[in-house]
Amino acid sequence: MLRNTKGFTLIELLIVVVIIGILAAIAIPKFASTKEKAYMATMKSDLKNFVTAEESYFADNNTYGAYAAVNGAGLFTATKDVTLVTAAVTATGFQATATHIGAPAKTCGVYVGAAGSPNAAVVNEGEVGCW
Repeated sequence: MLRNTKGFTLIELLIVVVIIGILAAIAIPKFASTKEKAYMATMKSDLKNFVTAEESYFADNNTYGAYAAVNGAGLFTATKDVTLVTAAVTATGFQATATHIGAPAKTCGVYVGAAGSPNAAVVNEGEVGCW
């Protein structure tokens, strides 16, 4: 009597499941930091936009404004869940830092003019650095 043998054996199916499991174990850690990278990009973008708003404010008033003044004037509003804090705001410079609710252990910062760097990670004036 001849048998019709169509389909997969149990061993073949188990081998496929094991291979998929190995691939998933390799791929998942690579994508684990994707959200944090997105949060960091959001903070960097907000700081760059903030510098642009401060420079615009400086062009109009010949002095740098505090974050509240610039935000109140409608020149800059931080992205949702990003907290932007300014320090050392003077007529000739400022520094600002940004944090995100989703990445509480990470901070980004920038400085312009005589304010000085908020952290050793921020090396060049006007360039955003993160730590």
